[in-house]
Amino acid sequence: MSVLPLVFTSGWASGVNAYAVVLLLGVFGATGLSDDVPESLQRPEILIAAGVLFLCEAVADKIPYVDSAWDAAHTVIRPVAGAWVGALLAGQSGSLSDVTAGLVGGSTALASHAVKAGTRMAVNTSPEPFSNVIVSLAEDLGVAGIVTFAMFHPEAAAIIAGVLLVAGLGVLFLLVSRIRRFLRRRAQRREERRLASRTGRPPP
Repeated sequence: MSVLPLVFTSGWASGVNAYAVVLLLGVFGATGLSDDVPESLQRPEILIAAGVLFLCEAVADKIPYVDSAWDAAHTVIRPVAGAWVGALLAGQSGSLSDVTAGLVGGSTALASHAVKAGTRMAVNTSPEPFSNVIVSLAEDLGVAGIVTFAMFHPEAAAIIAGVLLVAGLGVLFLLVSRIRRFLRRRAQRREERRLASRTGRPPP
């Protein structure tokens, strides 16, 4: 069976929460629930690092504006993680070249990361903080559910991930105005902090 559906799904999930993907795959492999997970993802140091970083993301991802800063810092990390996981899965399966799997996983992760980061910018235009928590929890549960489902039904999971990706890109297009508002507000705050540092006055 081709590993391509699992590579695509893990790439999509990596763009949302790469640490959760590495942690889940490693646990599935280490517990013997799946033979498709390479041993390098099952190593204790990898699982511990992924677990710690997942907890850090779980906190940062639920704080307004901190989540967008976290997303910005992971613009490279998530696609690289998606490509890395995809290449490892391909190497374990042998049904797909490492390069092709890396390209699929990395490009899919980049697309889903763009959806996640853009959506968070739009959410941050809301004056209340609860929407960030709700969206973050939905993302965490979605990644956990899709990755788990992909372990047993990779083709169906890939279809769901594809639908979510296309739907997310559509929503992102509709939220362009709110994203621009977020970027203007962030630029204004930076300018206020810059002026405050020059004048010695605290920013408003």
